[in-house]
Amino acid sequence: MTALPFTPDLSVKPDVTAFFDPATNTISYVVKDPSSPACAIYDSVMDFDYASGHISYEHADAMIAHIRERGLKLEWLIETHVHADHLSAAPYIQAKLGGKLGIGENIRTVQDTFGKVFNEGTEFQRDGSQFDRLFKDGDSYQIGAMTVYAMHTPGHTPACMTHVVGDAAFVGDTLFMPDGGSARADFPGGDARTLYRSIQRVLSLPGAMRLFMCHDYGPNGRDIQWETTVADEIAHNIHVGRGTDEDTFVQMREARDATLAMPKLIIPSLQVNMRAGQLPPKDEDGKTFLKVPVNGL
Repeated sequence: MTALPFTPDLSVKPDVTAFFDPATNTISYVVKDPSSPACAIYDSVMDFDYASGHISYEHADAMIAHIRERGLKLEWLIETHVHADHLSAAPYIQAKLGGKLGIGENIRTVQDTFGKVFNEGTEFQRDGSQFDRLFKDGDSYQIGAMTVYAMHTPGHTPACMTHVVGDAAFVGDTLFMPDGGSARADFPGGDARTLYRSIQRVLSLPGAMRLFMCHDYGPNGRDIQWETTVADEIAHNIHVGRGTDEDTFVQMREARDATLAMPKLIIPSLQVNMRAGQLPPKDEDGKTFLKVPVNGL
């Protein structure tokens, strides 16, 4: 397991406000520096009705209102990875509040893979230039006086990053709540063994570290939850807790993934999110279309 490229500082305690989207079971976060008005947004959601092709921004507008009402300054819009189950609202929010868009540098790998799946042609840039910042493992950035560290945690996708700020870590889809287990690893570029090693890296953070999930599905009918700790995951996670070894995890994860259907919004999500939340270019009549690759996934 690769060592942590930074030393966590649990004395820094960011203010975290969660926004749950029931349509996609996504949790987005506004993360504020306690000592200043500076904040960041992690994993925003654009509302999308697939049946009608209609987009709207109720979820994003709620975060925008939260930021404006409190007089906050948005410095970053972060994507923990290229989501396959919801569409990002980052460009919409950026146009209203400013801030820089950031994602892991392996977005280039994801763009190359899905640029081919969706037959995007040479006009689609596969260099990550749609984003303002591409993070490498160990990179840091500021939210006001707080330093945030980006930690590469692939396996679910090649570009997955965990963002650690003070006593809080935003893990994307790498981990779920202890009774939810772990993310699937069967998308193109995913790998169960790599995911296990990334999870162990997250679990090497201090036990008191707060972990914030990107998704929760309320297993066994419980209320939706999104915050746990490293210690709780080590003790109770149904997939990797209690000392589960790598081979056991890989066997379980691959068998489980073979039974899972594709996420309902994977086709529009990938086309939009690999473009940093932008819709595909309009045609000569000013209309926007999304492609459906037949037998492509």
